[in-house]
Amino acid sequence: MILDTVDLSRLQFAVTALYHFLFVPLTLGLSVLLAIMETVYVMTGRPIWRQMTKFWGTLFGINFVLGVATGIVMEFQFGMNWSYYSHYVGDIFGAPLAIEGLMAFFLEATFVGLFFFGWDRLSKVGHLVTTYAVALGSNLSALWILIANGWMQNPTGAAFNPQTMRMEVSDFYAVLFNPVAQAKFVHTVSAGYVTASFFVLGVSAWYLLKGRHIDLAKRSMTVAASFGLAASLSVVVLGDESGYLDGEHQKMKLAAIEAMWETEPAPAGFTIIGLPDQTARETRFAVRVPWVLGLIATRTLTTQIPGIEELVGHAETRIKSGIVAFDALQQIRAAGSSAAIAPAVKQAFEDNGGNLGYALLLKRYVDDPRKATAAQVNQAAWDTVPNVPTLFWSFRVMVGLGFFFIAFTALVFYLSARRRLDRSRTLLWVAVLAIPLPWIAAELGWVVAEVGRQPWIIEGVLPTAAAVSSLGAGTVLATLAGFAAIYTVLIVVEMTLMLRAIRKGPEPDEAPEARLIPSAFAAAE
Repeated sequence: MILDTVDLSRLQFAVTALYHFLFVPLTLGLSVLLAIMETVYVMTGRPIWRQMTKFWGTLFGINFVLGVATGIVMEFQFGMNWSYYSHYVGDIFGAPLAIEGLMAFFLEATFVGLFFFGWDRLSKVGHLVTTYAVALGSNLSALWILIANGWMQNPTGAAFNPQTMRMEVSDFYAVLFNPVAQAKFVHTVSAGYVTASFFVLGVSAWYLLKGRHIDLAKRSMTVAASFGLAASLSVVVLGDESGYLDGEHQKMKLAAIEAMWETEPAPAGFTIIGLPDQTARETRFAVRVPWVLGLIATRTLTTQIPGIEELVGHAETRIKSGIVAFDALQQIRAAGSSAAIAPAVKQAFEDNGGNLGYALLLKRYVDDPRKATAAQVNQAAWDTVPNVPTLFWSFRVMVGLGFFFIAFTALVFYLSARRRLDRSRTLLWVAVLAIPLPWIAAELGWVVAEVGRQPWIIEGVLPTAAAVSSLGAGTVLATLAGFAAIYTVLIVVEMTLMLRAIRKGPEPDEAPEARLIPSAFAAAE
């Protein structure tokens, strides 16, 4: 298969995004765990909790620095590889990114420095406030990024201006409070909390297996298990909310996740397992649970969920409507001034402008969508179906891991409450080996979210193929190879620094007031 500029640009962004998201969830989760641990220290005054905060803070710092390095490149890609996208929606997409930099990243970066260098310069409460500011900055960064991404999934609060040929903000509050963005934010940060919890559980379990730093490891596992259990339950609940929103705003994604080719009577069943065949347009050996999909996606037992073939029919209708809008847009642009535009042309664009993006799907087959044949229209309609097997299996592995996280954190929490954490070496080894699993689940979640949106870079508005820069495939391939090489080096650097810090273990540490006690007795003597 020969990859063109569009495929290579997509692959490059996917590589950089997936690499970057290896760092993000650990930053999100560890920042909150640090705040919890330091809160216990401030409340109890016990030095072990200060030692725990500093140790896990060191690992947080390593991850944070490399996460920033990988994240910067992603924003530059919008100008490098996706210049038409940046032009088309820059008014909307640029605002959350700018706010993220000004409000969240600078807040987080500033207080990270105070966190590391302020232990003996700030009061207990002052340093605790600093730690909470780090956690707040980390999560605010995720919020604004996901507001931008959520708008791409559900473009609300914006309208197309035929004079400027751009999407422009019409209601910023609708962009800000986009239900898809809010659900994605809470779901994503909860996944980060699970990732950090399993990281702390695994490293602490390794210490228990080696008989090192027992007090720190047991307390860390207790905090991580309780926090991870709450986060795991949250991920599943909010995943259900995402399913409902897909049923509202991204019906094709939902049908593809379920490999549901034909519309079923309400309520639709959930396919536990099967073998989807996109060529034959059928799912073989499907095992289904009645009613479950209908309840998740519609919250009712009577609302029908359309299948892929029905949705393709809807897409074909919208493409034809989009062609009318495209023709009206050409006449509007040719007229120049608003006064010269015929009322019938204005009305035609107002009635069909919402489907303009569907006409742009035909650009893959013909330069002028108005000249498309019936076969090309049908082919473009089928292009709205994403890769069904990829979505089907990615979703099911992700969900299976989610239920494992709930069961495992519940078990560790129970054993922790019974003070029996170190009695099962098998459990401890499972905790060590499970460290990568939340990362796998998180990456699969992004695969479901982004592959499921194809062929749209903005759902229903702008096809991915129309958003790329005018670059040669060779140029994109070269930068893709360069980014992959650099990011691989950064991953190796992080793993080396992390493993070195873990092997070294926590530094002996006492709170300032504890260190003053021996000096006071010496003076008395």
